[in-house]
Amino acid sequence: MKPFAAALAVALLSSCSAKPALRSFYSDGCSLFPDGKLGDRRLWCDCCFAHDIAYWRGGTEEDRKRADEGLRACVFGRTGDAKLATLMYDGVRLGGSPVFPNWYRWAYGWPYGRTYEPLTAAEAEQASAKLADYYRSHPTGYCGRK
Repeated sequence: MKPFAAALAVALLSSCSAKPALRSFYSDGCSLFPDGKLGDRRLWCDCCFAHDIAYWRGGTEEDRKRADEGLRACVFGRTGDAKLATLMYDGVRLGGSPVFPNWYRWAYGWPYGRTYEPLTAAEAEQASAKLADYYRSHPTGYCGRK
């Protein structure tokens, strides 16, 4: 009985120590928000797509703040509408926390439970490879295929 218990313990410990794999990248554009307006339904879609890449990949709290500020700047640059850009910024700041178990949370490419932590070199390499895989299948990204 003792060899079985020892083998079980080793198996359990080794499975717990393995880092979880990053899921393949996916985007839905501006989650729960329009990708544009009447007349140009993709006006700021690329802004959200770039934001999705950052959120999927994850990283530090400062990385998230930069991604959210980048979204606001991109939307403002496309529209000149400061209220819209601020509304979208406030929405992602409120709803994109890694503590929420939703599909658009910070670090959504990783299993739920990952919060703010820098990617290791191996994780960054994994993210680059998965993003390259996405672009091989979707050369124009999410917004170009609509």
